[in-house]
Amino acid sequence: MMAAIAAAREGADVTLIEKNEKLGKKLYITGKGRCNLTNSCDVADFFSNVVNNSKFLYSAVYSFTNKDLCDFFEAAGLKLKEERGNRMFPASDKSSDVIKTLEKVIREEKIHVKLRTKVTDLDAIKADAIIVATGGITYPSTGSTGDGYVFAKNVGHEIVEPVAALVPFICKDTFVRDLEGLSLRNVAATVTKNGKELYNSFGEMLFTHDGVSGPIILSASSIITRKLNKDNTGFVLHLDLKPALDKEILNARILRDFEEQKNKEFKNALGKLLPSKLVPVIVKLSGIDPYKKVNVITKQERLALTELLKDFPLQIDRCADVNQAVITSGGINIKKIDPKTMESKLKKDLYFVGEVLDVDAFTGGFNLQIAFSTGWAAGKAAAKGTV
Repeated sequence: MMAAIAAAREGADVTLIEKNEKLGKKLYITGKGRCNLTNSCDVADFFSNVVNNSKFLYSAVYSFTNKDLCDFFEAAGLKLKEERGNRMFPASDKSSDVIKTLEKVIREEKIHVKLRTKVTDLDAIKADAIIVATGGITYPSTGSTGDGYVFAKNVGHEIVEPVAALVPFICKDTFVRDLEGLSLRNVAATVTKNGKELYNSFGEMLFTHDGVSGPIILSASSIITRKLNKDNTGFVLHLDLKPALDKEILNARILRDFEEQKNKEFKNALGKLLPSKLVPVIVKLSGIDPYKKVNVITKQERLALTELLKDFPLQIDRCADVNQAVITSGGINIKKIDPKTMESKLKKDLYFVGEVLDVDAFTGGFNLQIAFSTGWAAGKAAAKGTV
C-alpha cells in the first residue's frame, strides 16, 4: 500500500494487486489488533533494533523516517499515540483505522486496486515496473505463503532460508502449564546454551500453555532461532524474578516476610513476594517441604529459595511454528538488491520490499517501519522510470 501511494504521488499510474478479498489483512492482526505501526526512538537508535542487515536499511529509513511516517498518517487524519518503549499506535487502538487511512489515501491518489487476484507469473503482468511486497511465510492465513521467494528465485536471486522469528518458545518443563496466562512485567531474561550467554533483556513476558511468550521472549527468539533449529540441546531461559533486588537484599526481604508470618506453612507464606499462580511452582521447585512452618526453615533453605527467585530456569525445547510467529527471518539475499531503491540488480524495473527481504528487527514497531520505508523507497524509484 505504501509503495503504491509513493509511486502515485510521483505521478505514476499505479495498480495494486492483492490476492486476498481485502487490503491489509496482516496489518489488521499486528499489535494484537492495535497495530504498533512504528517506534518513535531516535533514528540512529532504530538500527540497533534491527537484527539482520541493518546497514542495508540506512538509506530507506533515513529517506522515510519514523517521524515522516507519523506525519504521513497524521496528515491523512489518523491520530496517533505513544506508549511505553516509544511504541506508536493509532489513538483509537484499532488496526482497522490504520488500514482505512491507507485505503483513503489510495482512493485519493486514484490507485487501481485489484482484489482476489493471485499472481503466479510476473511476466504475465504488463507494466513498466513491478514492486513485489508479498511478505514472508508467517501467518500464511493472511496470504504470506512465500510467493515472493518464487518470483525472486525465477530471476536468479538467492534466498536465505526463511524461519519463524519473533516467536514464542516451547519449553520442556511440564509446570509451565500451571502458569498459563501469567504475565510478568519486570523480569530479567537470559538465554544460554551449554552455559554460554546468547541473549539478555529486561521487560515483560507471558506464560503460555506450553511455554513462554511476550516482548522479551519474542526478541530473544530473533537472536537464537537459527541456532535452536540446528541443535536444540542445552538451551536454558534463566528468569530473574526480582531484578530490582540483589541476593542479599532479597534474602533479607524473605527473612522479614517469614518473621511476620512465622506460624504459617511455607506454601502460604510467599503471597507478598510472588503472584499467587507462581507460588505453588516455586514451592515445588525449592525442594522445601510445603507444610513446614516458616520459623523452622533453615538459612540454607532460605538461601536456596533466594537463588531460585534470582535464577528461575526453563528448558527451551523449540520455537513455536510459523503460525505463531510475528515475522519471518531470512528471505531474498540483500546483496543483489539496491539499498537506495530496492530494485533488483538482476532484473531492471523489478523491486522487492518489506518482509520478503532478508531484514528483520525486534518487536516494538520496527518491522512495520521497515515495510513502510522500503515500500516508500521502491514506489518513488519505480515511478521515476515510468512517468
